[in-house]
Amino acid sequence: MKSARLLLSVVLMFAGTAAFAQSDAQKSFDKLKALAGSWDGKSSDGKPLHIVFRVTSEGSALMSEITGYEDMITMFHLDGNRLLMTHYCATGNQPRMVGKMSADGKSVAFDFLDVTNFTSSQPGHMQQMVVSMPDANHHIEEWTFLTQDGKQMHERFDVARAQ
Repeated sequence: MKSARLLLSVVLMFAGTAAFAQSDAQKSFDKLKALAGSWDGKSSDGKPLHIVFRVTSEGSALMSEITGYEDMITMFHLDGNRLLMTHYCATGNQPRMVGKMSADGKSVAFDFLDVTNFTSSQPGHMQQMVVSMPDANHHIEEWTFLTQDGKQMHERFDVARAQ
């Protein structure tokens, strides 16, 4: 009888721990939400830009607004145990990507899932985005754009938290 109670206690303990363990998607989303605030920096070609991250919808979504370089919005949210982003691109389409945190926990890489509102008259769509967060006051966004003829174009935003 005692061993049955002990076994039941151990099983319940492990079940409770598993229920409260955060998914990798949740950890990645929480890491991104720490970017909330204003950021200033430059693009790869030296153009100044401003990025604002805002947690919205009672914490269920994160919005990034880029101004100064091109005006674009990106929304991040959980979809079950996936982290998704939808990028509202200046080209007029909306690529969706799935994110995954790096093993060291310092970056989240998003890879292409699909694209909406894509037409043959557009030059292409975003294919990948990586957000690297070396510390709380600095982050780097590396964007990869896939042209209609299959070429990749890269852009890098190096930004610091605005004072």
